[in-house]
Parts: sequence; C-alpha cells; structure tokens
Amino acid sequence: MKKELEQLRDAAGAELDSVKSKEDILTLKTKYLGRKGLLTQILRNLKDVSPEERPVLGQLSNIIKAELSDKIDDTLRDIDRVVKTQALQNETIDVTLPGRGVQYGRVHPITRVSNEICDIFATLGFAVAEGPEVEFDYYNFEALNIPKDHPARDMQDTFYIEDDIVLRTHTSPVQVRVMEQQKPPVKIISPGKVYRPDSDVSHTPMFHQIEGLLVDKGITFGDLKGVLTYFVHHVFGKNTLLRFRPSFFPFTEPSAEVDIQCVMCHGEGCRVCGQSGWLEILGSGMVDPEVFKIVGYDPEEISGFAFGLGVERIAMLKYGISDIRMFYENDERFLKQF
Repeated sequence: MKKELEQLRDAAGAELDSVKSKEDILTLKTKYLGRKGLLTQILRNLKDVSPEERPVLGQLSNIIKAELSDKIDDTLRDIDRVVKTQALQNETIDVTLPGRGVQYGRVHPITRVSNEICDIFATLGFAVAEGPEVEFDYYNFEALNIPKDHPARDMQDTFYIEDDIVLRTHTSPVQVRVMEQQKPPVKIISPGKVYRPDSDVSHTPMFHQIEGLLVDKGITFGDLKGVLTYFVHHVFGKNTLLRFRPSFFPFTEPSAEVDIQCVMCHGEGCRVCGQSGWLEILGSGMVDPEVFKIVGYDPEEISGFAFGLGVERIAMLKYGISDIRMFYENDERFLKQF
C-alpha cells in the first residue's frame, strides 16, 4: 500500500508538470484528491492493513495529500500570473485621452429655495428653530386654539399614528414649543417637512413649510406687513406688488392671506392665476390672545404676528414649474436645470 501511495504521488506530480490550463488542473485535482478520487480509493484498503502499519500509512497519505494540494495551488497561481501578464502585454492604453471628470451633485431646488428664504429672514434677525415631525395632538392642534371639536380641524386632513399622536400638518407646533421655553421677545422661523394626505398637481403627501413668529411688546400688523413686503421683494423682485386679503386661521386674529401679482402675466390675467392677476403665496396674522394664554404669555403685555408659507409653492412660482410632483420624481433632466 505504501508503494501505491508513492506511485500516486509520482503520477500526480508528473501530470501537474504538463498541465497548461486552469480547467485541466481542477480536473486533475478531482481525479486524485476528490471524494471519489484515487487517493480515497487507496485509503479504503487501510482496514486490511495490520494495526502497526495503519498509523504510518495514514501519516504518509496526509503528507502526500498536503504536498499535492500545495502544488496544485502553486500551479494555479502560476497560470493566473501568466494569463494576467499576457493580457497586460496585449492591452494598449492611450495616455493622451482626457480623464473622466468628476460629476458633482446639485442642490435640490426645494433645498435651494428653503435656504434662500431662511437667509432672507436671517438678515431681519430671525433665528431658526426646529421640532419633531411626529407630534402630539396637543401641540399640533389644541395649543394652537384648535380643540378636538373645532371645525378648523376639517381644514387640515391628518395622518394619525395614535389617537393623540400625528404627523405634523404644519410647523406651527414649533412656535408653541419655543414660547413654552422662552420668554418674550421671540423671533424665529421654523422650516421643515409637514404631512397631509393630499396628492395632485399642486399637493403632495409630504411637503415643506417655513413658518415665522415674532412676539414682543408693541408689535403691530404694520410690522407684519413690513416684514412680508421685504421678503416678497427679495424673492420675486422689488417691483412685485402684494396685497393682504382677509382670511381665517384659528391661531391668528386678525388673519390675512398674502397674494402677489402674478409672476407669469404681471397682473394682466392668465391661466396660471385664473385670470385674476394675483397668486396666493402664504397665510399670516396677529397671534390670537388665546394662544398666548396657553403658553403662559400675558396678551395684555405683549403682541405678535405669525406667518406660514409652502416652500414648494414659492419654488413653483419662482421657477415657473406647473406640477409639484416634478420635485420628487428624481428626473435628472429636471434637476440639472437648477
């Protein structure tokens, strides 16, 4: 049996020296070292060998198996090295060709407009405040003078997570949270994502708002008008006309919608503005005294105003975009324009 093992080693070594391809080596490995290979067949006869010889023959078979495995691995590496060398010798590289340039991403138009709006209000001294997108019903509604039976809740369709937890429908809850923690004066804007179950050419279930709040002694509607006029002129141009139209919001009194002269037809009337010459861009008003009472402010001592705008709405008017869904389709042809 010892002689058989040595003959197997010599025969396998001779075949390995003549092999030229990886496929042939793998075939040879299966032939000699596979589960049904020649080495396995010889070792099956160990049961017929005397107990004194078995350890010696077992050790020899292990040595032969290790030697053949190492030689097979070395031969495979040699063949791989030859193949790679030949491939490199046959490959031609034109070093005069220009390299591939790095393509940098672009700031998304929503982010661009949001940053621009924040910068405008920062020049007026407004600080940025943020809050949770998953909000308590109390902060999203009740603390803003919208109790559970208030009809104003019908104005805002809501995603409910639990009975008292919602996806915020506006960023106004941030204003309440700030007023709870800070005494007047308060001068903030609160940008962020908000959620309502609407989806069409002018609405998406998730969109972006920026709301502002200024609270101090002696704040008037005239201050609100001055701040928003400054904002409109910096976004749409200093010659843009705007008007304040009476409206209703449960957390402001009096309340007003702000319209600007149509940026498409410049007030002459077109399909975009419904032939009116005006476009609505945001809601605003003086903070309702009931909201001040809820957060512990004395409405006899202080006053303030608040406003809220949709970033997508401003971006659509600024860039002449007709469908809000284009912002979220990730069409590179659309995004590269900004």
